[in-house]
Amino acid sequence: MDLAFTPEEQTFREEIRSWVRANLPADISHKVHNALRLSRDDMQGWAKILGKKGWLGHAWPKEFGGPGWNAVQKHLFEEECALAGAPRVVPFGPVMVAPVIMAFGNAEQQKRFLPGIASGEVWWSQGYSEPGSGSDLASVKCRAERQGDHYIVNGQKTWTTLGQYGEWIFCLVRTSTEGKPQTGISFLLIDMKSPGVTVRPIVLLDGEAEVNEVWFDNVKVPAENLIGEENKGWTYAKHLLSHERTNIADVNRAKRELERLKRIAKAENVYDDTRFRDEIAKLEVDVVALEMLVLRVLSAEKSGKNSLDIAGLLKIRGSEIQQRYSELMMLAAGPYSLPFIEEAMEAGWQGDFPGGVLSNAPLASTYFNLRKTTIYGGSNEVQRNIVAQTVLG
Repeated sequence: MDLAFTPEEQTFREEIRSWVRANLPADISHKVHNALRLSRDDMQGWAKILGKKGWLGHAWPKEFGGPGWNAVQKHLFEEECALAGAPRVVPFGPVMVAPVIMAFGNAEQQKRFLPGIASGEVWWSQGYSEPGSGSDLASVKCRAERQGDHYIVNGQKTWTTLGQYGEWIFCLVRTSTEGKPQTGISFLLIDMKSPGVTVRPIVLLDGEAEVNEVWFDNVKVPAENLIGEENKGWTYAKHLLSHERTNIADVNRAKRELERLKRIAKAENVYDDTRFRDEIAKLEVDVVALEMLVLRVLSAEKSGKNSLDIAGLLKIRGSEIQQRYSELMMLAAGPYSLPFIEEAMEAGWQGDFPGGVLSNAPLASTYFNLRKTTIYGGSNEVQRNIVAQTVLG
C-alpha cells in the first residue's frame, strides 16, 4: 500500500489549486469558510462554473463527457475544492443518478439526461425515503402502475434534501407486490413539474427547510423514463447508495472544518487550554484516520485491486466526525454560540453583538443541522450491522 502522492499527482494538485483559486467567487468562498447560508444561486452558480470546465462530473469517464480522472486525481480535486471554500457539489445529479444512468440506462436516456447534469443546468432530487421506509428501503410503498406507454404514480417521499429546488427526481417505486419486497421495486425518473407533484417543506431544528415531503397524486410518467428493467430497481439502488455513503464521509470537508475549529478556539482564547487542546487533538487523529481509510481505498483502485467494501464504515466515521467538530466549535465559543434567532438572521443580523464575532453566528445552526448525519443515508446502527456482515464476516 503506497499512500504517497507521485510528483505527477502533486503537479496535478497544483493545477487544480490554481484553477479553483482563479474561478471560485470570493463571496461564495467567504460564506463556506464561515458556514453562512448558501442560496440556490450560490450552489448552482458554482456547479455551472464546474460544468463549463467539464468538471462537475469529475468522476465521470471520458465516454460520457467526464475528464476520465483516476481515483487519486478525483480525490485531489475534491480536497482542493473543499480547502478553498467551494460549496459541496449537490450530489443527486452528478454523483448519484448519473452513474446509474451510465450503468443501466439506455443510449437514448444517456443522451437525454446526462448533458443537463454535466452542465449544472438541471437540478435533481432523490426520492428514496418514505414515512416508515428509511434505512429499510425495501419496504417502499410509493406505487407506480403501468398503463400502456406510461406509469401512474401515487404515494409520498420524505426527507427530500433541497427538493424545493428540484426539477427532476429519481424515485424508487413499487411496481409489484409479489415475492420478496426487493424484487418489486423499479427505478423511475420523474419530471417534478408534472401535474400532481406537490413539494411541502419540513422545517428542521435549525429553522431551515432543507428537506421536504414530495407527494405524487396520479402523476403520469412516460414509461421511457424507467431505468433498466421493471422490478430490478433494488439492484440499481444499491449501486447508487455506494456512491452516496462514500460521499457522506466527506473527509475533505472535515479537514477544512478542523482548521476552522482551531481558528475559533484561538479567537475565543481556549486554544491554549490543555483539556480543550486534547479534544482537538483526538478529533484530528480521527480525521487523519478517516483520510487514511479513504487513501487505502484509492490505493487499492490505483493498483487495480478490488476496492475495499467499506462504504458503510466511511459513512459511520465521517458522520460522527462532523457531529464532533460542530460540538467542539460550540464549546469553544461558549455562550456566544447560543443566540440563534432565525428571523433576525434572515433580516441580516449575523451575530454582531458585543463580544461576538461573525464566525460564531452560525454555530448553533450548524450543530443542530449535523445531528441528522448519523441517521440519513442509512442510519449508523444499520450501517454497523452491514459492516459486521460484509467486512468482518
